[in-house]
Amino acid sequence: MAPTASLAQQAPAPHSGAPLARCAATALAAALVLGAAAAPAAYAAAPGSPSAAAKKLPDGLYGTKDPQYDGVWRQSLALLAQHTVGVRPAASGVRWLVGQQCADGAFTAYRAEPGKPCAAKAMRDTNQTAAAVQALAALGGHGDAVAKAVGWLKSVQNDDGSWSSMPGSPGDANSTSVVIGALAAAGQKPASVTSKKHKTPYDGLLTFRLGCAGKEDAHGAFTFQLKGAAPNADATAAAATGVLGKGFVVAPAGPHAPVTPPACKDGKDEKAGKVSPAQAADGGAAYLVAQLDKNGQHLLSAMPGAKPQPDVGNTADAVVALAAGGHGAEARRPLAWLQKNAANWARQSGPAAYAQLVLAAHATGSDPRSFGGTDLVTALNATGPEPAAVSGAHVQDAKDDDGGIPWWIIGVGLAFGAGLGFLLSGRKRGGR
Repeated sequence: MAPTASLAQQAPAPHSGAPLARCAATALAAALVLGAAAAPAAYAAAPGSPSAAAKKLPDGLYGTKDPQYDGVWRQSLALLAQHTVGVRPAASGVRWLVGQQCADGAFTAYRAEPGKPCAAKAMRDTNQTAAAVQALAALGGHGDAVAKAVGWLKSVQNDDGSWSSMPGSPGDANSTSVVIGALAAAGQKPASVTSKKHKTPYDGLLTFRLGCAGKEDAHGAFTFQLKGAAPNADATAAAATGVLGKGFVVAPAGPHAPVTPPACKDGKDEKAGKVSPAQAADGGAAYLVAQLDKNGQHLLSAMPGAKPQPDVGNTADAVVALAAGGHGAEARRPLAWLQKNAANWARQSGPAAYAQLVLAAHATGSDPRSFGGTDLVTALNATGPEPAAVSGAHVQDAKDDDGGIPWWIIGVGLAFGAGLGFLLSGRKRGGR
Protein backbone atom coordinates (compact mmCIF):
# COMPACT_ATOMS: atom_id res chain seq x y z
CA MET A 1 0.00 0.00 0.00
CA ALA A 2 2.10 2.92 -1.16
CA PRO A 3 2.82 5.50 -3.71
CA THR A 4 4.57 3.77 -6.50
CA ALA A 5 8.00 3.50 -7.96
CA SER A 6 7.48 5.79 -10.91
CA LEU A 7 7.90 8.63 -8.43
CA ALA A 8 11.64 8.04 -8.75
CA GLN A 9 11.72 11.06 -11.00
CA GLN A 10 11.09 13.16 -7.92
CA ALA A 11 14.05 12.06 -5.89
CA PRO A 12 17.30 10.18 -6.24
CA ALA A 13 16.24 7.16 -4.25
CA PRO A 14 12.91 5.29 -4.39
CA HIS A 15 10.81 3.45 -1.88
CA SER A 16 9.50 -0.03 -1.62
CA GLY A 17 5.76 -0.34 -2.22
CA ALA A 18 4.13 0.50 -0.33
CA PRO A 19 2.91 1.07 -1.30
CA LEU A 20 1.76 0.04 -2.79
CA ALA A 21 0.93 0.98 -4.32
CA ARG A 22 0.84 0.71 -2.33
CA CYS A 23 4.29 3.15 -1.14
CA ALA A 24 6.38 6.09 4.19
CA ALA A 25 8.29 8.00 6.52
CA THR A 26 11.97 7.40 7.06
CA ALA A 27 13.81 5.30 4.51
CA LEU A 28 13.26 2.23 6.68
CA ALA A 29 9.57 2.95 7.05
CA ALA A 30 9.18 3.48 3.34
CA ALA A 31 10.94 0.28 2.50
CA LEU A 32 8.76 -1.80 4.74
CA VAL A 33 5.43 -0.11 5.14
CA LEU A 34 3.99 0.77 1.94
CA GLY A 35 4.35 -1.40 -0.07
CA ALA A 36 1.22 -0.01 0.05
CA ALA A 37 -1.10 1.02 0.68
CA ALA A 38 0.04 2.18 -1.83
CA ALA A 39 1.55 1.99 -1.98
CA PRO A 40 3.06 4.51 -0.87
CA ALA A 41 6.02 6.38 -2.36
CA ALA A 42 8.69 7.33 0.02
CA TYR A 43 12.27 8.22 -0.62
CA ALA A 44 15.47 9.17 1.05
CA ALA A 45 15.95 12.92 1.11
CA ALA A 46 18.01 14.34 -1.71
CA PRO A 47 21.60 15.26 -0.85
CA GLY A 48 21.65 18.71 0.64
CA SER A 49 17.92 18.82 1.30
CA PRO A 50 16.85 20.06 4.74
CA SER A 51 16.33 17.34 7.30
CA ALA A 52 13.32 17.13 9.58
CA ALA A 53 15.51 18.26 12.44
CA ALA A 54 16.70 21.31 10.51
CA LYS A 55 13.25 22.71 9.79
CA LYS A 56 10.10 23.11 11.81
CA LEU A 57 7.35 20.74 10.78
CA PRO A 58 3.91 22.27 10.27
CA ASP A 59 1.21 22.09 12.90
CA GLY A 60 -1.23 19.27 12.36
CA LEU A 61 1.18 16.97 10.54
CA TYR A 62 1.51 13.36 11.67
CA GLY A 63 4.99 11.97 12.19
CA THR A 64 8.30 13.64 12.92
CA LYS A 65 10.25 12.79 9.78
CA ASP A 66 10.75 15.01 6.76
CA PRO A 67 7.44 14.98 4.85
CA GLN A 68 8.94 15.99 1.51
CA TYR A 69 8.10 12.74 -0.23
CA ASP A 70 5.29 11.23 1.82
CA GLY A 71 3.52 13.96 3.80
CA VAL A 72 0.09 13.66 2.18
CA TRP A 73 0.33 9.88 2.06
CA ARG A 74 1.06 9.34 5.74
CA GLN A 75 -1.41 12.05 6.79
CA SER A 76 -4.18 10.46 4.73
CA LEU A 77 -3.56 6.98 6.09
CA ALA A 78 -3.42 8.26 9.66
CA LEU A 79 -6.70 10.19 9.39
CA LEU A 80 -8.43 7.33 7.58
CA ALA A 81 -7.32 4.74 10.13
CA GLN A 82 -8.44 6.96 13.00
CA HIS A 83 -11.85 7.49 11.45
CA THR A 84 -12.23 3.77 10.78
CA VAL A 85 -11.86 2.91 14.48
CA GLY A 86 -14.05 5.69 15.84
CA VAL A 87 -11.49 8.40 16.50
CA ARG A 88 -12.36 11.94 15.42
CA PRO A 89 -9.08 13.45 14.21
CA ALA A 90 -7.86 16.85 15.32
CA ALA A 91 -9.18 19.68 13.19
CA SER A 92 -5.60 20.85 12.61
CA GLY A 93 -4.68 17.50 11.07
CA VAL A 94 -7.61 17.57 8.67
CA ARG A 95 -6.98 21.23 7.87
CA TRP A 96 -3.35 20.47 7.02
CA LEU A 97 -4.37 17.78 4.54
CA VAL A 98 -7.03 19.91 2.84
CA GLY A 99 -4.53 22.75 2.54
CA GLN A 100 -2.15 20.58 0.54
CA GLN A 101 -4.47 20.40 -2.47
CA CYS A 102 -3.55 22.27 -5.64
CA ALA A 103 -6.08 24.44 -7.46
CA ASP A 104 -6.48 21.81 -10.20
CA GLY A 105 -7.53 19.20 -7.60
CA ALA A 106 -4.28 17.25 -7.46
CA PHE A 107 -2.08 16.71 -4.44
CA THR A 108 1.69 16.66 -4.38
CA ALA A 109 3.57 14.76 -1.70
CA TYR A 110 4.20 17.93 0.32
CA ARG A 111 3.74 21.68 -0.05
CA ALA A 112 5.83 23.62 2.40
CA GLU A 113 3.90 26.82 1.60
CA PRO A 114 0.28 25.85 1.04
CA GLY A 115 -0.73 29.50 0.86
CA LYS A 116 1.04 29.82 -2.49
CA PRO A 117 -0.35 28.34 -5.73
CA CYS A 118 1.14 25.04 -6.87
CA ALA A 119 3.82 25.65 -9.46
CA ALA A 120 3.17 24.28 -12.92
CA LYS A 121 6.21 22.05 -12.55
CA ALA A 122 5.17 20.72 -9.12
CA MET A 123 5.09 16.92 -9.16
CA ARG A 124 1.41 16.08 -8.93
CA ASP A 125 0.96 12.52 -7.76
CA THR A 126 -1.95 10.14 -8.28
CA ASN A 127 -1.04 8.05 -5.24
CA GLN A 128 -1.01 10.96 -2.81
CA THR A 129 -4.16 12.36 -4.43
CA ALA A 130 -6.01 9.04 -4.25
CA ALA A 131 -4.99 8.54 -0.63
CA ALA A 132 -6.26 12.01 0.25
CA VAL A 133 -9.56 11.29 -1.50
CA GLN A 134 -10.07 8.14 0.53
CA ALA A 135 -9.40 9.99 3.78
CA LEU A 136 -11.45 13.12 3.05
CA ALA A 137 -14.38 11.16 1.63
CA ALA A 138 -14.51 9.05 4.79
CA LEU A 139 -14.32 12.07 7.11
CA GLY A 140 -17.10 13.86 5.26
CA GLY A 141 -17.68 17.57 4.85
CA HIS A 142 -15.10 17.97 2.08
CA GLY A 143 -17.19 17.27 -0.98
CA ASP A 144 -15.68 20.03 -3.11
CA ALA A 145 -12.10 18.94 -2.41
CA VAL A 146 -12.97 15.31 -3.13
CA ALA A 147 -14.79 16.17 -6.37
CA LYS A 148 -11.88 18.28 -7.63
CA ALA A 149 -9.40 15.54 -6.80
CA VAL A 150 -11.48 12.87 -8.52
CA GLY A 151 -11.84 15.11 -11.57
CA TRP A 152 -8.08 15.48 -11.76
CA LEU A 153 -7.55 11.73 -11.41
CA LYS A 154 -9.96 11.08 -14.27
CA SER A 155 -8.13 13.63 -16.42
CA VAL A 156 -4.83 11.75 -16.14
CA GLN A 157 -6.09 8.21 -16.75
CA ASN A 158 -3.99 6.38 -19.34
CA ASP A 159 -5.54 5.17 -22.56
CA ASP A 160 -5.46 1.54 -21.40
CA GLY A 161 -7.49 2.46 -18.30
CA SER A 162 -4.56 2.42 -15.88
CA TRP A 163 -2.76 5.12 -13.89
CA SER A 164 0.86 5.80 -13.15
CA SER A 165 2.04 7.67 -10.10
CA MET A 166 3.16 10.55 -12.30
CA PRO A 167 0.82 11.46 -15.16
CA GLY A 168 2.19 10.69 -18.59
CA SER A 169 4.17 7.64 -17.51
CA PRO A 170 3.26 3.98 -18.17
CA GLY A 171 0.70 2.70 -15.72
CA ASP A 172 1.37 0.33 -12.84
CA ALA A 173 -0.72 -2.03 -10.75
CA ASN A 174 -0.24 -0.18 -7.47
CA SER A 175 -1.24 3.28 -8.71
CA THR A 176 -4.22 1.89 -10.60
CA SER A 177 -5.37 0.04 -7.48
CA VAL A 178 -5.16 3.03 -5.14
CA VAL A 179 -7.07 5.18 -7.64
CA ILE A 180 -9.79 2.54 -7.90
CA GLY A 181 -10.09 2.71 -4.13
CA ALA A 182 -10.39 6.49 -4.31
CA LEU A 183 -13.10 6.37 -6.96
CA ALA A 184 -15.11 3.89 -4.90
CA ALA A 185 -14.65 5.94 -1.72
CA ALA A 186 -15.93 9.02 -3.53
CA GLY A 187 -19.11 7.22 -4.55
CA GLN A 188 -18.06 6.64 -8.13
CA LYS A 189 -18.47 3.35 -9.97
CA PRO A 190 -14.94 2.54 -11.19
CA ALA A 191 -16.27 0.43 -14.04
CA SER A 192 -17.99 3.52 -15.46
CA VAL A 193 -14.80 5.63 -15.50
CA THR A 194 -13.43 5.14 -18.98
CA SER A 195 -10.39 6.42 -20.82
CA LYS A 196 -10.35 8.10 -24.19
CA LYS A 197 -10.11 4.62 -25.67
CA HIS A 198 -13.06 3.40 -23.60
CA LYS A 199 -11.01 1.30 -21.20
CA THR A 200 -12.05 1.02 -17.54
CA PRO A 201 -9.77 0.97 -14.51
CA TYR A 202 -10.39 -2.77 -14.27
CA ASP A 203 -9.28 -3.21 -17.89
CA GLY A 204 -6.12 -1.35 -17.01
CA LEU A 205 -5.48 -3.29 -13.82
CA LEU A 206 -5.98 -6.66 -15.48
CA THR A 207 -3.24 -5.89 -18.00
CA PHE A 208 -0.78 -6.40 -15.12
CA ARG A 209 -2.13 -9.86 -14.34
CA LEU A 210 0.29 -12.62 -15.26
CA GLY A 211 -2.37 -15.28 -14.87
CA CYS A 212 -1.02 -18.56 -16.12
CA ALA A 213 2.10 -17.16 -17.73
CA GLY A 214 5.48 -18.27 -16.45
CA LYS A 215 6.27 -20.75 -13.71
CA GLU A 216 3.55 -22.54 -11.80
CA ASP A 217 4.43 -20.81 -8.52
CA ALA A 218 3.68 -17.45 -10.19
CA HIS A 219 0.23 -18.33 -11.49
CA GLY A 220 -2.32 -15.71 -10.47
CA ALA A 221 0.28 -13.06 -9.67
CA PHE A 222 0.32 -9.45 -10.83
CA THR A 223 3.36 -7.57 -12.02
CA PHE A 224 4.14 -4.00 -11.05
CA GLN A 225 4.55 -2.78 -14.64
CA LEU A 226 4.38 -4.44 -18.03
CA LYS A 227 7.99 -3.64 -18.84
CA GLY A 228 10.12 -6.40 -17.39
CA ALA A 229 6.98 -8.15 -16.18
CA ALA A 230 7.61 -10.49 -13.28
CA PRO A 231 5.48 -11.65 -10.35
CA ASN A 232 5.45 -9.15 -7.52
CA ALA A 233 3.86 -9.68 -4.11
CA ASP A 234 3.51 -5.96 -3.44
CA ALA A 235 1.65 -5.37 -6.70
CA THR A 236 -0.40 -8.54 -6.25
CA ALA A 237 -1.63 -7.52 -2.79
CA ALA A 238 -2.65 -4.10 -4.10
CA ALA A 239 -4.31 -5.50 -7.22
CA ALA A 240 -6.16 -8.32 -5.45
CA THR A 241 -7.86 -5.62 -3.38
CA GLY A 242 -8.28 -3.01 -6.10
CA VAL A 243 -9.72 -5.38 -8.69
CA LEU A 244 -12.61 -5.96 -6.27
CA GLY A 245 -13.28 -2.22 -6.21
CA LYS A 246 -12.02 -1.82 -2.65
CA GLY A 247 -9.66 0.70 -1.12
CA PHE A 248 -7.60 0.91 2.06
CA VAL A 249 -10.59 0.22 4.31
CA VAL A 250 -11.93 -3.29 3.87
CA ALA A 251 -14.93 -4.55 5.82
CA PRO A 252 -14.13 -7.50 8.10
CA ALA A 253 -13.94 -10.76 6.19
CA GLY A 254 -17.21 -12.67 6.16
CA PRO A 255 -17.82 -16.37 5.56
CA HIS A 256 -14.72 -18.22 4.49
CA ALA A 257 -14.18 -18.45 0.76
CA PRO A 258 -11.59 -20.98 -0.41
CA VAL A 259 -8.52 -19.68 -2.21
CA THR A 260 -8.52 -21.06 -5.73
CA PRO A 261 -5.50 -20.75 -8.04
CA PRO A 262 -6.30 -20.12 -11.71
CA ALA A 263 -6.99 -23.19 -13.78
CA CYS A 264 -4.17 -23.24 -16.30
CA LYS A 265 -3.46 -25.24 -19.41
CA ASP A 266 -0.53 -24.75 -21.75
CA GLY A 267 0.35 -21.44 -20.12
CA LYS A 268 -3.13 -19.97 -20.52
CA ASP A 269 -6.27 -19.72 -18.46
CA GLU A 270 -8.19 -22.92 -19.02
CA LYS A 271 -11.56 -21.22 -19.04
CA ALA A 272 -12.35 -19.47 -22.28
CA GLY A 273 -13.30 -15.81 -22.29
CA LYS A 274 -12.26 -12.84 -20.25
CA VAL A 275 -11.18 -13.44 -16.67
CA SER A 276 -13.53 -11.70 -14.24
CA PRO A 277 -12.26 -9.36 -11.51
CA ALA A 278 -13.34 -11.90 -8.90
CA GLN A 279 -11.33 -14.64 -10.59
CA ALA A 280 -8.34 -12.35 -10.86
CA ALA A 281 -8.59 -11.44 -7.17
CA ASP A 282 -8.86 -15.09 -6.21
CA GLY A 283 -5.80 -15.98 -8.26
CA GLY A 284 -3.88 -13.14 -6.68
CA ALA A 285 -4.85 -14.34 -3.21
CA ALA A 286 -3.66 -17.85 -4.07
CA TYR A 287 -0.31 -16.44 -5.19
CA LEU A 288 0.08 -14.48 -1.96
CA VAL A 289 -0.63 -17.54 0.17
CA ALA A 290 1.93 -19.51 -1.84
CA GLN A 291 4.54 -16.78 -1.25
CA LEU A 292 4.28 -16.89 2.54
CA ASP A 293 7.27 -18.42 4.29
CA LYS A 294 7.37 -22.16 4.96
CA ASN A 295 5.32 -21.67 8.11
CA GLY A 296 2.71 -19.61 6.26
CA GLN A 297 3.33 -16.59 8.47
CA HIS A 298 4.81 -13.74 6.46
CA LEU A 299 6.10 -12.58 3.12
CA LEU A 300 9.81 -12.18 2.53
CA SER A 301 11.82 -9.32 1.13
CA ALA A 302 15.49 -9.44 0.23
CA MET A 303 17.98 -6.77 -0.65
CA PRO A 304 20.33 -7.86 -3.42
CA GLY A 305 23.07 -9.90 -1.83
CA ALA A 306 21.28 -10.00 1.53
CA LYS A 307 19.54 -12.81 3.33
CA PRO A 308 15.73 -12.75 2.88
CA GLN A 309 14.00 -10.94 5.73
CA PRO A 310 10.39 -10.85 6.91
CA ASP A 311 8.51 -8.06 5.15
CA VAL A 312 6.11 -6.56 7.66
CA GLY A 313 4.43 -4.01 5.40
CA ASN A 314 3.72 -6.38 2.55
CA THR A 315 2.49 -8.99 4.98
CA ALA A 316 -0.03 -6.48 6.33
CA ASP A 317 -1.10 -5.67 2.77
CA ALA A 318 -1.50 -9.37 2.05
CA VAL A 319 -3.72 -9.78 5.11
CA VAL A 320 -5.98 -6.98 3.84
CA ALA A 321 -6.05 -8.50 0.35
CA LEU A 322 -7.01 -11.91 1.71
CA ALA A 323 -9.74 -10.35 3.85
CA ALA A 324 -11.03 -8.39 0.86
CA GLY A 325 -11.56 -11.66 -1.01
CA GLY A 326 -13.29 -13.31 1.94
CA HIS A 327 -10.32 -15.55 2.69
CA GLY A 328 -10.40 -15.10 6.44
CA ALA A 329 -8.90 -18.49 7.23
CA GLU A 330 -5.81 -17.83 5.13
CA ALA A 331 -5.38 -14.42 6.75
CA ARG A 332 -5.29 -15.77 10.30
CA ARG A 333 -1.71 -17.04 10.40
CA PRO A 334 -0.02 -13.95 8.92
CA LEU A 335 -2.27 -11.80 11.11
CA ALA A 336 -1.09 -13.70 14.19
CA TRP A 337 2.50 -13.18 13.08
CA LEU A 338 1.91 -9.45 12.73
CA GLN A 339 0.40 -9.32 16.20
CA LYS A 340 3.60 -10.82 17.62
CA ASN A 341 6.17 -9.01 15.50
CA ALA A 342 4.93 -5.73 14.03
CA ALA A 343 4.78 -3.34 16.99
CA ASN A 344 8.47 -2.40 17.09
CA TRP A 345 8.51 -1.96 13.31
CA ALA A 346 5.57 0.42 13.47
CA ARG A 347 7.07 2.32 16.40
CA GLN A 348 10.18 3.04 14.34
CA SER A 349 8.35 3.63 11.07
CA GLY A 350 5.68 6.08 12.15
CA PRO A 351 2.04 6.95 11.46
CA ALA A 352 1.61 5.23 8.11
CA ALA A 353 2.85 1.96 9.59
CA TYR A 354 0.49 2.18 12.57
CA ALA A 355 -2.34 3.02 10.20
CA GLN A 356 -1.53 0.05 8.01
CA LEU A 357 -1.73 -2.30 10.99
CA VAL A 358 -4.95 -0.68 12.22
CA LEU A 359 -6.53 -1.28 8.81
CA ALA A 360 -5.27 -4.89 8.73
CA ALA A 361 -6.83 -5.46 12.15
CA HIS A 362 -10.08 -3.88 10.99
CA ALA A 363 -10.22 -6.00 7.83
CA THR A 364 -9.95 -9.19 9.87
CA GLY A 365 -12.32 -8.19 12.63
CA SER A 366 -9.46 -8.00 15.14
CA ASP A 367 -9.17 -5.45 17.94
CA PRO A 368 -6.60 -2.79 17.00
CA ARG A 369 -6.61 -1.63 20.61
CA SER A 370 -5.24 -4.99 21.71
CA PHE A 371 -3.02 -6.08 18.86
CA GLY A 372 -0.57 -8.55 20.34
CA GLY A 373 -0.59 -6.48 23.54
CA THR A 374 -0.24 -3.13 21.76
CA ASP A 375 -2.91 -0.46 21.49
CA LEU A 376 -2.37 0.58 17.88
CA VAL A 377 -4.98 3.32 18.14
CA THR A 378 -3.28 5.05 21.04
CA ALA A 379 0.07 4.61 19.32
CA LEU A 380 -1.22 6.16 16.11
CA ASN A 381 -2.87 9.03 17.94
CA ALA A 382 0.42 9.83 19.66
CA THR A 383 2.15 10.50 16.34
CA GLY A 384 0.07 13.61 15.62
CA PRO A 385 -2.11 16.29 17.17
CA GLU A 386 -4.42 15.21 19.96
CA PRO A 387 -7.66 13.84 18.51
CA ALA A 388 -10.88 15.76 18.94
CA ALA A 389 -12.63 12.68 20.32
CA VAL A 390 -11.64 9.08 21.05
CA SER A 391 -13.85 6.08 21.71
CA GLY A 392 -12.71 2.75 23.09
CA ALA A 393 -10.22 1.61 25.69
CA HIS A 394 -6.46 2.06 25.67
CA VAL A 395 -4.08 -0.74 26.49
CA GLN A 396 -0.60 0.65 26.05
CA ASP A 397 1.04 3.99 25.48
CA ALA A 398 2.90 4.45 22.21
CA LYS A 399 5.97 5.99 23.76
CA ASP A 400 7.60 2.77 24.96
CA ASP A 401 11.32 2.33 24.72
CA ASP A 402 12.87 0.69 21.67
CA GLY A 403 14.08 -2.39 23.50
CA GLY A 404 13.53 -5.85 22.12
CA ILE A 405 13.72 -4.87 18.46
CA PRO A 406 13.95 -8.07 16.40
CA TRP A 407 17.30 -8.58 14.70
CA TRP A 408 15.70 -8.68 11.28
CA ILE A 409 14.23 -5.16 11.65
CA ILE A 410 17.68 -3.83 12.50
CA GLY A 411 19.20 -5.83 9.67
CA VAL A 412 16.76 -4.53 7.11
CA GLY A 413 17.36 -0.98 8.30
CA LEU A 414 21.12 -1.34 7.86
CA ALA A 415 20.73 -2.99 4.49
CA PHE A 416 18.32 -0.30 3.39
CA GLY A 417 20.74 2.43 4.31
CA ALA A 418 23.44 0.68 2.31
CA GLY A 419 21.41 0.20 -0.83
CA LEU A 420 18.09 2.02 -1.06
CA GLY A 421 18.27 2.32 -4.81
CA PHE A 422 18.14 -1.43 -5.34
CA LEU A 423 14.54 -1.57 -4.14
CA LEU A 424 13.06 0.05 -7.21
CA SER A 425 14.96 -2.10 -9.66
CA GLY A 426 14.02 -5.18 -7.66
CA ARG A 427 10.39 -4.18 -7.69
CA LYS A 428 10.36 -3.64 -11.43
CA ARG A 429 11.92 -7.05 -11.89
CA GLY A 430 9.40 -8.58 -9.53
CA GLY A 431 12.02 -8.99 -6.85
CA ARG A 432 9.56 -10.42 -4.38
